[in-house]
Amino acid sequence: MNSNVRKLCDSIGRVIIGKEDSVIRLISALLCEGHVLLEDVPGVGKTQLITALSRSLGGKFNRIQLTPDVMPSDIAGYTMLDGKTGEFVYKDGAVMCNFLLADEINRSSPKVQSALLEAMEERQISLDGKTHRLPKPFLVMATQNPVETYGTYHLPEAQMDRFFMKLSMGYPTEEEEVKILERTEMNNPIVNITEPVLSVEDICAMQEEVKKIRVTEDVKKYVVELVSATRNSRNTVLGISPRGSIALYKASKAFAYIYDREYVTPDDVKNTAVQVLAHRIILSPQGKTTYGTPEEYIKSIISEHSVPSMGK
Repeated sequence: MNSNVRKLCDSIGRVIIGKEDSVIRLISALLCEGHVLLEDVPGVGKTQLITALSRSLGGKFNRIQLTPDVMPSDIAGYTMLDGKTGEFVYKDGAVMCNFLLADEINRSSPKVQSALLEAMEERQISLDGKTHRLPKPFLVMATQNPVETYGTYHLPEAQMDRFFMKLSMGYPTEEEEVKILERTEMNNPIVNITEPVLSVEDICAMQEEVKKIRVTEDVKKYVVELVSATRNSRNTVLGISPRGSIALYKASKAFAYIYDREYVTPDDVKNTAVQVLAHRIILSPQGKTTYGTPEEYIKSIISEHSVPSMGK
């Protein structure tokens, strides 16, 4: 594993017990300048995960609890008249940070969801004719509870597609939960991270290094084959767009970088496909009957397609 990524995983591991797979995928999204939707039940450590990441990198962390009464200005900021100077000045919104936890995004109104997703895509805020650039790196981790959906605003598929990955941490094992009890007995485990192990500048440099990872023509075709299989299929109502294939291509390069390789292998594609692609499709009634979930459908596509011969 890449030495910097190992440092980051070890630092986050001082707070989060187990779940290294989720941690690595979160890091891969960060290295690809993508954003993450974390769908899980309350209390499994979603907030602590993004907080541990921000503390490990020394970046600015903001959290906003999204409810129906949150306004777009809470997200993007606003301009106000300065009584001393008589000039209009910009006041930061929640997105003016390196790491933003948007808690329960599906409880916010469509206007707020739109304001957040615009900032995620454009990485800037435009107010009153002025453009305010967001800092680098910039990662949004939005959460939603898949169980209590009464009174929520479902994210449209076009907005779901804007998220680079969709992750789920899941419950810990019994052994892990015993360690969680022991670790939280005295204080909040987030205090275990006393100083950053990397800087935000290090992450920006790593993002540039990921772009240099080589991908053979055969692996590129493999990516496109997996994505194309979801289109014009009786099992789907909505297939995956080119944005999905670009995301899978980038995620594969990030995985190769994380595991200290200069080139992408088919396994890198397979290891990232479910988290990158599943939230971008809508299953047809037949697809739901046959596969149950989009995740299982993507797994079946991977198993049905032959893996290209490995080349550097």
